[in-house]
Amino acid sequence: QVQLVESGGGLVQAGGSLRLSCAASGSIFSINAMGWYRQPPGKERELVARIFSDGSTNYADSVKGRFTISRDNAKNTVLLQMNSLKPEDTAVYYCNLRQWLGVNAYNYWGQGTQVTVSS
Repeated sequence: QVQLVESGGGLVQAGGSLRLSCAASGSIFSINAMGWYRQPPGKERELVARIFSDGSTNYADSVKGRFTISRDNAKNTVLLQMNSLKPEDTAVYYCNLRQWLGVNAYNYWGQGTQVTVSS
């Protein structure tokens, strides 16, 4: 089994910064993607950023230039540095691990951490 433990959410004023951290433990395969999704109040969960085991990244257009995702493969951790935060970034942020073994894909979620950006 896989566990994802998140930390780093909180309340910040617009223009401020926060850093989210997620540590994965358990059966981690070599081919995977770790990332962050968010779910604003009353809306669907959406991709924020993800980073693959080869280092390639994807970002939502709304966070490009403001957020940076990075990972430490040795520690199975992923960081999301969020700068220039806006009130519309307010959401519950979920860490995600998606990994592949052959043709099979496995998806895991953290418990979520609240990020609130005040105007």
